[in-house]
Amino acid sequence: MLLKLPVVFTASAAVAVVALTCAQAHDESKYPDWGGQWRRPAGINNQWDPTKPWGQEGAPLIPEYQAIYEANLKDQLEGGQGTDPTYTCIPDGMPRAMNVIFPMEIVILPETTYIMIEYFSMLRRIYTDGRDFPVDDGTLASFIGYSIGKWVDTDGDGRYDELLVETRFMKNPRSFDASGIPLHEDAETIVKERIYQNKDKPDVLYDEVTTIDHALTRPWTVTKNYNRERNPRWFELVCAENNEYIKIGEETYMRSPDGRLKPSKKGQKPPDLSLFDTRNDAAKK
Repeated sequence: MLLKLPVVFTASAAVAVVALTCAQAHDESKYPDWGGQWRRPAGINNQWDPTKPWGQEGAPLIPEYQAIYEANLKDQLEGGQGTDPTYTCIPDGMPRAMNVIFPMEIVILPETTYIMIEYFSMLRRIYTDGRDFPVDDGTLASFIGYSIGKWVDTDGDGRYDELLVETRFMKNPRSFDASGIPLHEDAETIVKERIYQNKDKPDVLYDEVTTIDHALTRPWTVTKNYNRERNPRWFELVCAENNEYIKIGEETYMRSPDGRLKPSKKGQKPPDLSLFDTRNDAAKK
């Protein structure tokens, strides 16, 4: 046993040296200061285009998907969920994640930039190591997608000031925001972003987002902005905790405070109970 101790110590020391070397190799002076907590501005709701009212964002939808959107708005007005799928507690996915309903934190490392969003605990990994997109073998799809980024020094001062990102391989169901603006069912969405800081106001961050999707007549670009909180408080969201919505078949119902099933909108039919024996006790006898 005594002979093995130096070997264990040597291995641990080697790991420590490698970690120290990696830390030294990360020259933070080359990257922008995006630390702290980033929040959506006050008064901006869960909407894709922050410059327009909810439900009136003028999405350039093809006729088929415009009809889907309008039917969704009608359903929501009646108490339904329409084409917003997140009531079942699935993540927002991209590009909707960048609505930043709960705050986000950005961690910059040499080969990967991490965007951590408290809402649904969504984690984005943006690879900046020079890789290309892999061949999709059917296993890459995720709500948040696969992101590749490139740092750019736009003013030539030796420090990066923009992050260009492309995201692919997103899976459905997704919508742009809570109003239910739909994305195409083929899930071939491509999202391109230009993330940069306001040089005069370093506590303001912008994300110029362009979505390319077959539900749209053209690429749709919106610019989002976030404000930095340097003394943040973080909040945990567990969507499944006390979630009152229940999807049965194609209908969405709700759970009453006393645990009973109830309709989510006026005139809703009850669920199919054909798999239950609903005869009363007298009939059973």
